[in-house]
Amino acid sequence: MRILIVGGGTGGTILANQLVRRLKDEIRAKKVRITLLSDSDRHMYQPGLLYVAFGQMAPDQLYRDEASLLESSIKFHVDAVTEFHLDRNQVKTKSGKTHDYDILAIATGARIVPQEVPGMSEGAETFYTEEGAIRMHKRLMEFKGGTVAMVVSIPHKCPVAPVEAMFMLHDFFKMRGIRDKVKLQYKYPVNHVHATANVARWAKPEFDKAGIEYETLFNVREVDPVKKIVYSEEGTECKYDLLIAIPPHRGMEMIEANNLGQGGWIPTDRFKLTMDGHENVYVIGDASNVPVSKTGSAAHFEAEIVAENIASVIKTGVPVREYDGKVYCFIEAGYDRATYNAFDYVNLPELKPPSKAIHWFKVAYNQLYWTTVRGLL
Repeated sequence: MRILIVGGGTGGTILANQLVRRLKDEIRAKKVRITLLSDSDRHMYQPGLLYVAFGQMAPDQLYRDEASLLESSIKFHVDAVTEFHLDRNQVKTKSGKTHDYDILAIATGARIVPQEVPGMSEGAETFYTEEGAIRMHKRLMEFKGGTVAMVVSIPHKCPVAPVEAMFMLHDFFKMRGIRDKVKLQYKYPVNHVHATANVARWAKPEFDKAGIEYETLFNVREVDPVKKIVYSEEGTECKYDLLIAIPPHRGMEMIEANNLGQGGWIPTDRFKLTMDGHENVYVIGDASNVPVSKTGSAAHFEAEIVAENIASVIKTGVPVREYDGKVYCFIEAGYDRATYNAFDYVNLPELKPPSKAIHWFKVAYNQLYWTTVRGLL
């Protein structure tokens, strides 16, 4: 049985390691072979980018060698997939190799596409890439006062990140002693300050207490980096001195190029996590169109479900579990307070008051992550 995993991020790495533990006897007997293909030999802890932007983590703390995170029986190749031939149970890679499979798992993630908004790449800072986070920190350190505006496009990875960033901006400028010289503005595209209603109900009074101004129903149409104005689809505008953008996202280019899903999002059964029309193809994390947050925690829980089901299919012929939409996310409420957001398809999040204890648990998890992706937590 040939199991092929495409993508070496959170979901793909956890899945590979979990499968080894569940199928160790079959692997030892050479009845099962697990291969993981990635476009990079490094694994990034993506939530750490926000901390880099605020000078709380160094860029090199974001990375580990992918091979060091994988069980030794996993065949790991740094060779990006360029073609999916699902009708033949094959993929082709950048090097020209063909990989056959019996079971395929796609965990290719998502990418930012700021170029889709005129002027955004030239006029805005972002913390969604290493380069962007480093540049944003430099701009924040140099900032002397004026209007800092954040504009949000959806969908995007880590839906609570814009809210976290606003609270961190508030504390950052307080620590620099210039909060009274800075106007913080937050622009969100739907009619709440967050797409999840319970998060919005919690965040709005917290914004009020911090003196953060907000405007909803602001969908970015264009950024004028010369005049320093953002124009919305609704006909409003926002003047700024420093602009921070949460750019629009798409699935990865090879997903779009192979017509696996509009916008790069693969049509996926929300419970079985199989690709529509392909029972032997599973989709994990940001690559799917499953209606949950695009977060590492969703990828983690999905990977565990898929690992259990693949192992059960191999051992008994039938899967054993369904994904219930479980997501668990920490939410930083500044530099030393945090809360968390836990929900599933049925249960809405009920946020607790932010505390220092939850913040320090989040800080600890920044290190525990490396244990998590090895499938040990």
